[in-house]
Amino acid sequence: MSLVNPTSLFYGAPTRSNKTSLYPTRKGQPVFPTRSSSSFPSISALLTKEQQSNPPENKFEKPHLETPFDFNSYMIEKANLVNKALSDAVPLKHPTKIHESMRYSLLAGGKRVRPMLCIAACELVGGNEATAMPAACAVEMIHTMSLMHDDLPCMDNDDFRRGKPTNHKVYGEDIAILGGDALLSFSFEHMATATQGVSVDRVLRSVAELAKCVGSEGLVAGQVVDICSEGQNVGLDQLEFIHLHKTAALLEASVVIGAIMGGGSNEEVEKLRKFARSIGLLFQVVDDILDVTKSSEELGKTAGKDLLTDKTTYPKLLGLEKSREFAEKLNKEAQQQLVEFDHRKAQPLIALANYIAYRQN
Repeated sequence: MSLVNPTSLFYGAPTRSNKTSLYPTRKGQPVFPTRSSSSFPSISALLTKEQQSNPPENKFEKPHLETPFDFNSYMIEKANLVNKALSDAVPLKHPTKIHESMRYSLLAGGKRVRPMLCIAACELVGGNEATAMPAACAVEMIHTMSLMHDDLPCMDNDDFRRGKPTNHKVYGEDIAILGGDALLSFSFEHMATATQGVSVDRVLRSVAELAKCVGSEGLVAGQVVDICSEGQNVGLDQLEFIHLHKTAALLEASVVIGAIMGGGSNEEVEKLRKFARSIGLLFQVVDDILDVTKSSEELGKTAGKDLLTDKTTYPKLLGLEKSREFAEKLNKEAQQQLVEFDHRKAQPLIALANYIAYRQN
């Protein structure tokens, strides 16, 4: 077996060394349920020294004519552009306290995976970054809201997020709740008013997609079932429902909205929806694995919490090894949805899928 070289996460398909595999591929994998300005740090601060200075040799090369794709540079460039757009969208103004709270969590760093997915999907179907940016910011605002609320004492009761004290620890629970509410409502306003060069019909479709993903049939549904499942025996079907809604829904919306804004056909949008659903579940499976294999310092949040609260996770139900195999399976399923797209344009999404699969925090 072999270990994935972490530096390859930023260059698409992983290279291998002669150590134990992080996600080994085995024959006869188990059958799983089907799935129907700026206070922010530069993204370069999130990359290890090795990742920045020692890129792998295999960088998504295609025979002869194609220039190797440098996902490291792509990630830094896009994340910095998103950070600036977010800061410009939510300036510090009256009432100061609420905007401070919003900016504190919104600009606290992070990898900006959801905005990148939105931009990459838009560009894949023929759109451009400027077209996708308001929507990319909107999904990150909603993601930030979900973290602010999820960290509250009445929810997961976390003290740290992205290596910093959580919003309610700095501003109090009342302001943290209101700050999250403000980001949620503003996300729709920003996407509807700041998007340029897109038909009204496509903007309305995108607004509807985003609203559904965060509502009682999306993110909220996953949260509620998760809360109601505490202390109960949760099977694989119910666990998958929780994570397809709690985690995957917003990742799915990020990709789908990007494709809609970029002018994608219905067939293209649905292929990308399937891609996103797989990587959305993959994201949570990897999260569960990291929670039991990494330290709080490595994760930037409290590690081992699922174990302490006896929460049902993929490692708990399947074991660590089978969870890793499941993650590998989901990554392959996701990338299969991209084979009919232009390979060069699909490289960012392929590399993002590998990044999600093999990330270390």
